[in-house]
Amino acid sequence: MSVLIQFAVGLIFGAGLLISGMSNPAKVLNFLDLAAIRAGSWDPSLMFVMLGAVATAFIGFRLVLKRQRPLLGDTFHLPATNDLDPRVIVGPAIFGVGWGLAGFCPGPAFVALGYGTLASVLFVFAMMIGMAAARALAERQPTLATPSYE
Repeated sequence: MSVLIQFAVGLIFGAGLLISGMSNPAKVLNFLDLAAIRAGSWDPSLMFVMLGAVATAFIGFRLVLKRQRPLLGDTFHLPATNDLDPRVIVGPAIFGVGWGLAGFCPGPAFVALGYGTLASVLFVFAMMIGMAAARALAERQPTLATPSYE
């Protein structure tokens, strides 16, 4: 039953990405292109999508964390530390550069596979290679190992 619920939530998330335009790299790149503001062609609609996501997460986390345990699991998996290390800076920086160059971030990239474009296929392939490389690097250097979660 939990797999079906996860599948349904994934479908709803994917539909939200499609409806909001987050799976369209041209729309994302136009949002990220600050020079378009001056030219008058900037599309701020994704800002409203992001604000809606932040508000939903803010309210959702407060409601969910009042529970003793998750509905579909035994424990919550939350970061055990708030330390700022180089991975917290370098990783998001690489993510942002990739997002700005390609117009995709991971979730929308998987949704965009449905378009069947070469760009979406190449992005997901490159993302998988990057994830595998990061995991291999972390396994070789224990100081980079993924922190444990509670």
